Amino acid sequence: MSRELVEDEEATMMELRLSNLRNGESGKITFVGAGRGRGRWHGRRARGGWRFEKRLEDMGLTPGTEVTVVRSAPFNGPLEIRVRDSRLAIGRGMAERIFVEVKR
Repeated sequence: MSRELVEDEEATMMELRLSNLRNGESGKITFVGAGRGRGRWHGRRARGGWRFEKRLEDMGLTPGTEVTVVRSAPFNGPLEIRVRDSRLAIGRGMAERIFVEVKR
């Protein structure tokens, strides 16, 4: 058995917010929350926000989609992400409402 295969078996799947991923790290979108920013975000349940979900859907950010953080701006600035062979810049507040599954 190769060393690479053994390391893969030891990796665990975690669900994190997109804003918590490091530069170069990838994950698969599992859930898009429709909260109203940082201050009013209460876990995974939020009221309203169907326009927010529609906006993300229009950008290609849907559950099951692979996302890679290209660059994270300092001081809570926007994230540059790669989605379906496109690069997008999204705000940190928006990234905090997108949950991804990553191997760590």
